[in-house]
Amino acid sequence: MSLALLVPGPFDMVSGGYIYDRRMVQGLTALGQEVRVVELAGRHPLPDEAATAAARAALDNLPEGTRLLIDGLGLPGFAPFAAELEARRAMALIHHPTALEHGAPETDRAALREMEAALFPRLARLIATSPLTAQRLAADFGVDKARIGVVEPGTDPAPRARGSGGPGVAILSVGALTPRKGHDLLLQALARLPDLEWRLTVVGAVRDKVHAHGLRALAEELGIAQRVTFAGEVDGVALEALYAGADLFALATYWEGYGMAAAEALARGLPVAVTAGGAIAEIVPVEAGVVCPPGDLVSLTKALRRCLFDHALRAEMAEAAWQAGQRLPRWTDRAEALLVELRQAAQA
Repeated sequence: MSLALLVPGPFDMVSGGYIYDRRMVQGLTALGQEVRVVELAGRHPLPDEAATAAARAALDNLPEGTRLLIDGLGLPGFAPFAAELEARRAMALIHHPTALEHGAPETDRAALREMEAALFPRLARLIATSPLTAQRLAADFGVDKARIGVVEPGTDPAPRARGSGGPGVAILSVGALTPRKGHDLLLQALARLPDLEWRLTVVGAVRDKVHAHGLRALAEELGIAQRVTFAGEVDGVALEALYAGADLFALATYWEGYGMAAAEALARGLPVAVTAGGAIAEIVPVEAGVVCPPGDLVSLTKALRRCLFDHALRAEMAEAAWQAGQRLPRWTDRAEALLVELRQAAQA
C-alpha cells in the first residue's frame, strides 16, 4: 500500500495530534508500508488561499493510486475538492472536529462546521482517536457509523513518577496555550487556594499569542505569578523530567479528542485533576483523580483543594493512576490497528 499522510506543516510540531501522526508514520514504516508525509502550507484549520492552494497542489502531485489520509486539522482546506476526494476514496484522521474548538470566533466555528459537514460523509473512512469522537461524527455530522473506525493513541512504558519531595505540591499541566485547554480556569481555581502550598508548571506551545499573554497577565492579576512557571514548548528528556518530578497533573480542558497528556500522566502513576471536556474523562478512572464539569470553577477549586490538602488521598489516587496507566494501549500495536482500518477502507 502506498499511503500519503497530508498534514499542516511543520510536521515536527509538538502537540498530541502531531505526536500521534508521527508515531503512526513510524509504526507503519516499521510494518513495511510506504508512507509519504505531505506538509500543507497556509492557515489551518480555517483555510486561507494558501491552504487551499496547498491542498490543490497535493492532489495534483500525488499519483492516482496513492491512498490519501488527511489529518483533520488540514481537511477544511480540501473543501472545494470534495468530489475529487470522494472519487479517490480519501480518508481522514480525526483527532476532534475543528468546529468544536473552544474559544474560536463563532463565525469561524460555523464556517468550519459547514465545511466538515460537507466533507465527512464523502470520505471513504474516518478514523477517530477515541470512541467519543467517533460518536460525535455520526451524531453531529451524519456520517455512516459503518465508515467510522477508532484507533486510540498509545503510551510507552515509563518509570513511575517519583514526585517533587516537597515542600508543597508540584502541579504539572500539559497543553498548548489556547482557550480550549482552559489554563485560565485552572489559574483562577488555584488562586482561590492561597492557604495551601503549591506551584504550577504549564507546558505548552504558544498557538495564540494574545491568549498566552493574557494568561501571564491573569497570573499577575490573581497574585500567583510567583507560583506559576510557563515553560513553553518542552519535549523529550526535559518533559520526562517534569512528569517525573510532579505530584499532580491538572488540565481544565473544554474538549479533548482523547487526552494524550492525561494518559501520559497515568502511565507514570500521577494522580490527575481534569475537567470532563470530550474524551479525556473516559480514560481517567474515578479512583485515579478527580473529574469536574468543564468550565465549573467552583467544582474545580473544591477538587483541587482535596487533592492538594489530603496527602493520603493523593497517594491512593497515585496507586490507582499507576494501575490504570499500565492498562492503556501501547504504541507498539497502534500502527497495526491503523493498518487494519486502512485496509478495511480499501476493501469497502
